[in-house]
Amino acid sequence: MTVPEGSAPALTARTRVVEPVASLLPLLDPRAPLVFMRRGEGVAGLGEALRLTFRGPDRIAEAAETWRRIASAATVDDPVGKSGSGLLAFGAFTFDETSAFESVLIVPRTIVGRRDGLTWITDVAVAGEDTPASQPAPSALGAEFRLSLQPGDVSPELYRDLVARAVDRIRSGELRKVVLARDLVGHLPEGGDLRRVLTDLALGYPDTWTFAVDGHIGSSPETLVRVNHGKVTARVLAGSIARGADADADHAAALRLATSTKDLDEHRYAVQSVLDALAPHARAGVSASEIPFTLKLPNLWHLATNIEGTLSDVSSALDLAAALHPTAAVAGTPTSKAMDLIRELEPLDRGRYGGPVGWVDADGDGKWAVSLRSAEVTPGGDIRAYAGGGILAASDPDVELAETKLKFRPVVEAFA
Repeated sequence: MTVPEGSAPALTARTRVVEPVASLLPLLDPRAPLVFMRRGEGVAGLGEALRLTFRGPDRIAEAAETWRRIASAATVDDPVGKSGSGLLAFGAFTFDETSAFESVLIVPRTIVGRRDGLTWITDVAVAGEDTPASQPAPSALGAEFRLSLQPGDVSPELYRDLVARAVDRIRSGELRKVVLARDLVGHLPEGGDLRRVLTDLALGYPDTWTFAVDGHIGSSPETLVRVNHGKVTARVLAGSIARGADADADHAAALRLATSTKDLDEHRYAVQSVLDALAPHARAGVSASEIPFTLKLPNLWHLATNIEGTLSDVSSALDLAAALHPTAAVAGTPTSKAMDLIRELEPLDRGRYGGPVGWVDADGDGKWAVSLRSAEVTPGGDIRAYAGGGILAASDPDVELAETKLKFRPVVEAFA
């Protein structure tokens, strides 16, 4: 659906507190789940009151402006006042403007939120419709299934070759960094319940954003941007190393990462790209720690930096996502040259992998992650998972391939 300039559907959203639920995941549609959560808290959606699609270079900015018009025309009754209560839209946007995939905003018929021990339900209706109070009920997960994901358009051998070619271009001075991705493919069995995949991701990687929007599912450790009452925050991840086999080896791995010139350079490019993008919207300043910290995940150590500031304009979380994407962490440096090289070298469509995924509410607040550790699942059950790595002048093709194997692990294990 498109919303013509100057018009917007009149939505009504009514929120109420309900009895606490133990988990959002059993409430979801088994084949079309809609959720964004971390450590069991977040928001889930059922049905569609409104679905908006976008394409092209201005897809995120157009979505932000369209949502602003829709939100300003809406009637919202929200006595809860929590992050994620009231009217909101879930979204997933393509990495590249040339992608064949659609970028979407989806307003559910029913939104269930869970935060700080409180559970609420928001019922959404389009003008002229009744808004009867819904009461979603959990359902048992479908039968267990196991499947293996196989190399897709970019085989391990091809990936090594692409990395080597990228290193040559970087050493020639054309650019400083480029992020290259590869894919794995498979097929969901008949009746396969995607809530099983999401449950494995949420339990195995509780400190990441577990998400499902329009068949795009995953569990990302990287916060692209959060906006809450004028405060803006982000978490940048760039540079990684495998966890050690025991405590001593693990500590040594974290130390190697924290002192790696290659990884520190990669991280610095990513942080600077975020600071540069946020600066026009937070003129009082955006701050980041001088030294990144090592973030421990079940399979990897990451170099991480938290960024925060106060907005000086009326930008929504989706406006900021438009300003930030693509960051150096998912594209490279300089961004335009990195994107050109990605399009030249990669024989695949990344879809929503590497793009913003999350939600925005009627006030413009919201949470958006960078879609990492993710996969596209078509309505017919075809699966394509993605993983990538930042390539610099010092990159080794075998090391970069091994890094993608580690980054595939969350999705591969969740499906298997």
